[in-house]
Amino acid sequence: SKPAELREKSSEQLEFSIREAQEELFRLRFQSATEKLDRPSKLRELRREIARIKTILRQRQAVAN
Repeated sequence: SKPAELREKSSEQLEFSIREAQEELFRLRFQSATEKLDRPSKLRELRREIARIKTILRQRQAVAN
């Protein structure tokens, strides 16, 4: 999802999104070890999504402190 969409979510929703993305990333990595992935680019997308969410959460923490 887009950074603007992510910023509209609550921190709790973002934490949940990170967990979901990390689980999907784990599944895809496991799948890529055993078979060919349909979309290898999905791994990069998930890593970027996780990084985006972490960045937003860090920014919120910095503002809060």
